[in-house]
Amino acid sequence: MQKTSNPQELAEISKLVRRHIIEMIGEAKSGHPGGSLSAVEILVTLYWDVMRHDPANPKWPARDRFILSKGHAAPVLYAVMAECGYCPVDELKTLRKMGSIYQGHPDVRFLPVLEASTGSLGQGLSLALGMGSALKLDGLDSRVYAVFGDGEIQEGQIWEAAMYGSYHKLDNVCAIVDYNKIQLDGFVKDILDVAPLADKWRSFGWHTLEIDGHDLLQVKAAFVEAAATNGKPTCIVANTIKGKGVSFMENNPKWHGVAPSPAEVELALKELV
Repeated sequence: MQKTSNPQELAEISKLVRRHIIEMIGEAKSGHPGGSLSAVEILVTLYWDVMRHDPANPKWPARDRFILSKGHAAPVLYAVMAECGYCPVDELKTLRKMGSIYQGHPDVRFLPVLEASTGSLGQGLSLALGMGSALKLDGLDSRVYAVFGDGEIQEGQIWEAAMYGSYHKLDNVCAIVDYNKIQLDGFVKDILDVAPLADKWRSFGWHTLEIDGHDLLQVKAAFVEAAATNGKPTCIVANTIKGKGVSFMENNPKWHGVAPSPAEVELALKELV
């Protein structure tokens, strides 16, 4: 892969990733388009611009680690990793098929280049902090990045882990909340509101930033600030739009876990040119 910091190039990669997401889920007739589309700029910036990693040596000890805690958004991770060269692009449309390496949630038994199997919601921060602790014990300066859903952080385990991270000063860990404000059953504010979200993370001792999660320059700047922060972990509250990039999916709870029809796939792809 060719890494880049060019916003225009990252924007084009983001558009390609969105096309993959729509095509994969449409072919599978199953999946989670809304929360996959909302996290695109976050993952694209990490993999192409921020993280230290090598697709030719995926278990390089000095690599940075990435955890997709909201594992139902696996299509965005698969599309990004495939375009980086970790796994085959031409098999993306086997998503959710029997025996496919691209399972409905990330599974290291099928795709060993993953850092962990995820998707049982609420567990990713514990995984990330455990990895961050291990890296410090090993004397490595690698970092751990983990993406969470805003509905997911209603889980109590997230806040137990948040206390652990700040108490142990795990400044090599960066949590990113994909704050698209919609979860499975509707709008987060109507189910179990997590606002004021940034204030919560700050009160748990985390260095906390609020950004537009679709603004590539803001996303990059937040990761730079996180890496420069000493003595405490960082949480980036990324304000995003569920279904970003596809007009009829944007900010619509319907598209949390519904696949587009063939006609809707065609319409979406016309918007992503």
